Amino acid sequence: MLSLPIKHCKNCGTAVHYRVPDDGDTKPRAVCPQCLTIHYENPLNVVGTVPYLDQRVLLCKRNIEPRRGKWTLPAGFMELNETLAQGAARETLEESGAQFEMESLFSVLSVVRTGQVHVFYRAKLLSDQFDPGHETMEARLFTEADIPWDEIAFTTVRETLHRYFSDRSLGRYAVHDIDIA
Repeated sequence: MLSLPIKHCKNCGTAVHYRVPDDGDTKPRAVCPQCLTIHYENPLNVVGTVPYLDQRVLLCKRNIEPRRGKWTLPAGFMELNETLAQGAARETLEESGAQFEMESLFSVLSVVRTGQVHVFYRAKLLSDQFDPGHETMEARLFTEADIPWDEIAFTTVRETLHRYFSDRSLGRYAVHDIDIA
């Protein structure tokens, strides 16, 4: 679900009007009639990892909504002042308490209907011991055959896992650019 539209200017507090700006833009934007600031609404970045150890991947059972009680890869919203990889590492540590080494970019998924872009990196686990944070009920390693596919929280996670296991069977990892309808 997309966020509610902007109602007030972040600079001066005046109620904004939605219109196509006079600067050559082609989309309606929140424009302040007082200070003329144009406010843009852009997608949010969700960043995370595919943590793996040998033939298994780490999944976290969500302790928060949405989809409380469902399994996911460790991921969450990117914060200001961090890179994609830093955000993915932070979220992995917060949600799983895992020890790991960050590896390469693995998947980029555009979820237009929610105004989000999900980005996952591969992460090599250094241990099978986890200390999950408050957002996670349980962190556990799964083989491909043991993954509770019907209990996966998000389409982006399911798509990323399918591509991870497919790439692993081929012995090489690509970067996947995926559009989620």
